[in-house]
Amino acid sequence: MKILIIGSNGFIGQHCSNFFTNVSGTSVYGADITASDKPNYFQLDSSNTNFNTLFQNNQFDVCINCSGSANVGFSFENPDIDFELNVLNVQKILVALKNFNSNCKFINFSSAAVYGNPEMLPILENAASKPLSPYGFHKLQSELLLTEYHNFFGLQTCSLRVFSAYGPGLSKQLFWDLFQKVSASTTITLFGTGNETRDFIYIDDLIQIIRLIIEKGDFQGTTYNVASSVETTIGDAVTIFRDEFAPNNTIVFNGKAKLGDPNNWCADISKIEALGFKNKVSITEGIKKYIAWIKELE
Repeated sequence: MKILIIGSNGFIGQHCSNFFTNVSGTSVYGADITASDKPNYFQLDSSNTNFNTLFQNNQFDVCINCSGSANVGFSFENPDIDFELNVLNVQKILVALKNFNSNCKFINFSSAAVYGNPEMLPILENAASKPLSPYGFHKLQSELLLTEYHNFFGLQTCSLRVFSAYGPGLSKQLFWDLFQKVSASTTITLFGTGNETRDFIYIDDLIQIIRLIIEKGDFQGTTYNVASSVETTIGDAVTIFRDEFAPNNTIVFNGKAKLGDPNNWCADISKIEALGFKNKVSITEGIKKYIAWIKELE
């Protein structure tokens, strides 16, 4: 099996590359905008991304798109760039697949941000989509493109609605922010009340979901929730991190809502459980693994 990972130098892309490289009978190819001397690697032009050459000269069995922006705040400041990264580039990939590699399975990373504030928990894939940010709208548009190219052109596509993924190598979002703040002060000030909830999924579990979907999943413009189905308050997650990394520090929530952030998330993961998924890494164990990686950086 030949797998192409677009965005192979990013957080999820690197973990995908490392995992599938060790799967017997699998050849892994990477593509990203940064230079690399890795074998089977294609450097993309960040100013004018063109995916045609990737598929003109190679035939892949699976293409995983890990590229794009994953920053809600950035999407408010630069909605045009966020659109280009999360929608336009996805269309370019789909066009290239249609023209040169139409039998390739295409997996695109969407986001739980398409849901916004759900009416009920846990969130099913058929729940109403009410994004709270340009980022969420753009991820929803990318899903529609995958459905379009399946329905009208027969491409095998699916979208992964990732909830709060974390793990070694992630140098942004909540736990990285905590690390930065703990390193700078004994008082940690965060947005919100601490009662907001998230559905955290550790990167190793996320990679197992990708493997199961490649082997057993539907590719009919299908959407999958990618999560643990465990609802954790931000306050509890922060406390676990603080107790493990800096137990003498104080946590303060300022009570202010952060633009584009939802209140409560917990996913229904029946679809991936039907494929054989079982969540293995708890939030406590996952945070400890993340902290171990941070300490290696120091």
